[in-house]
Amino acid sequence: MKTDRSHALFARAQRLLPGGVNSPVRAFKSVGGEPFFAQRAEGPYVFDADGNRYIDYVGSWGPMIVGHNHPQVLEAVFAAARNGLSFGIPNPLEVTMAETIARLVPSCEVVRMVNSGTEATMSALRLARGATGRDPFVKFEGCYHGHADSFLVKAGSGALTFGVPTSPGVPKALADLTLTLPYNDFDAATRLFDDCGDTLAALIIEPVVGNANCLPPREGYLQHLRELCTQHGTVLIFDEVMTGFRVALGGAQARYGVTPDLTTFGKIIGGGMPVGAYGGRRDLMEQIAPSGPIYQAGTLSGNPVAMAAGLAMLDLIQEPGFHDALEAKTRALCDGLEAAARDAGVAFSTQRVGGMFGLYFSADPVDTYAQAVASDIGAFNRFFHAMLERGIYLAPSAFEAGFISAAHDDAVIAATIEAAREAFREIGPS
Repeated sequence: MKTDRSHALFARAQRLLPGGVNSPVRAFKSVGGEPFFAQRAEGPYVFDADGNRYIDYVGSWGPMIVGHNHPQVLEAVFAAARNGLSFGIPNPLEVTMAETIARLVPSCEVVRMVNSGTEATMSALRLARGATGRDPFVKFEGCYHGHADSFLVKAGSGALTFGVPTSPGVPKALADLTLTLPYNDFDAATRLFDDCGDTLAALIIEPVVGNANCLPPREGYLQHLRELCTQHGTVLIFDEVMTGFRVALGGAQARYGVTPDLTTFGKIIGGGMPVGAYGGRRDLMEQIAPSGPIYQAGTLSGNPVAMAAGLAMLDLIQEPGFHDALEAKTRALCDGLEAAARDAGVAFSTQRVGGMFGLYFSADPVDTYAQAVASDIGAFNRFFHAMLERGIYLAPSAFEAGFISAAHDDAVIAATIEAAREAFREIGPS
């Protein structure tokens, strides 16, 4: 596989961009080696600067649910762009987007558009704090909510200890306001709320964890968190940046039958363009300026081109049977990968929810962060490169979910499984 142009681009990038990239995971530091540079994409494929073609299971980290460069999405973008790229003035498309989100996700009675998932989660937490008059909040191991200071915190020892910063530049004072729980642990959550629930502004969670690969909730777990938050007046925030419109048309909250107080969305509602949103109960959302005193603003929020792309994508995924077909593709891929691993004697398991999936080099099913970090990361890294050499692009980290699109047809999935069969044989039994 020729990589000359990507290698040269990476050398240039390293002189001017931190680590040669504009987002850390792209640098391949988790898996080793150098990244390729994407030139274009079409359907289930991405093509690099050297002309190599890859079956893409990253999909711009989730939003390309209908495939890359879908003609209906592109036409919507072109039509909107002809009228102007940005106004900084209200436009009709942002109203239609808010109406669409509110219709598809009924818990979002009022919606505010922003420009990224990070901005959405940051704003939702500020709203929860302002509405409750409380400062501490709860997050979960393995969940990522963007790079705002309050979220870059991990737990100390034990469920009830205060967090410590995981990045220089995060003030300790903010870390002291962050409590971290183990995901899928009922008892730990109960103990924390018994101890300090009446002081907590919010609990924020990825209902399906996509930043420890893919961890689904245990039966009744999200309902348990809902009950605890209700009892203690704590705002329940679902971070549906990954799960929204992907694990079900109405997101994880529809799939699992749990109603959060606030929900955050990311790039999927822009069809892959930079966008985000948060929404929720009317009494909470109407505390956001200018309706209320809690300030949040953005020049590019509701950008007409991003709104047009997102509306076209949301229109496509409302076709009857769309999510059933997407889930069937995910099941076929995961079942095929597990069978190929068994044949090669490799300890391997998968998790999947809707159009998301996770790959673990572990003999047993994984549904906790502790199990995820205990899996064989070295084996994953070798598998990643063996698949890349065969034209299959997986997330370049053992702790990132994979995504399937409607464009991944039976032939593409069969080709992926055959490549995996060779890759498992190459890395050998575990």
